[in-house]
Amino acid sequence: MRITSEERLDDGVLEREFTLGGIPGMLWTPTSSPAPVLLMGHPGGLRTMYPRLVGRARHSAANGFAAATIELPGAGGRPPSADAEQARADLRRAVLAGEPVDEIVDRLVLPLVENAVPEWRTLLDDLLALPGISGPVGYSGGVTALGIRLALVEPRIAALGLFAGTFVPRVMFDEARQITVPLHVLLQWDDEGNDRQRALDLFDAFGSQEKTLQANMGGHTGVPPFAADDAARFFARHLR
Repeated sequence: MRITSEERLDDGVLEREFTLGGIPGMLWTPTSSPAPVLLMGHPGGLRTMYPRLVGRARHSAANGFAAATIELPGAGGRPPSADAEQARADLRRAVLAGEPVDEIVDRLVLPLVENAVPEWRTLLDDLLALPGISGPVGYSGGVTALGIRLALVEPRIAALGLFAGTFVPRVMFDEARQITVPLHVLLQWDDEGNDRQRALDLFDAFGSQEKTLQANMGGHTGVPPFAADDAARFFARHLR
């Protein structure tokens, strides 16, 4: 990990940009240390997602957590994938036409997960070597399939908080059944970009003994402010 810039935000949070083998990333740490760390999942490029990411990170820091993320393969400034772009276009068309999407979801999501998971595990190695950051570790946000695979293969992840807003390949439901860490899922009931029944079926598949589904009315961007507080309490129970 090579730090490329750092800035102290007005609430005292230290924001650092870095590269990880050429992959852009960001790290936010609270004033208190050592702090448990949340890996913040997201579906897009860091610059596009920055306003939402920094909001989530500052809220996490206020609750005593560090937060870190990296850019996904094919997103932001990373080399684009022609196959992924075609799959996204096919998925949009199929959803609008009410056609089956399973084969398209596999084409889009499975390569992303295979490529991204080793990068996020390397990120975790480097984060836990930094002063001021400690375990245990949580994963928070999307891409849902990335969170599932990480929780399955990475024993350092002690709690999983997911946003039910992305399609998950059916084959990964079997992986979800093997997940045993505590789970908190946020579902927007009227999310125009989410298959609600598919999200409910996935929640039912998880093997965690402690799992909570928080469903709120409204679309993708209508998440109520108290939902973040509920997620923070979930992570506080399991990471402190």
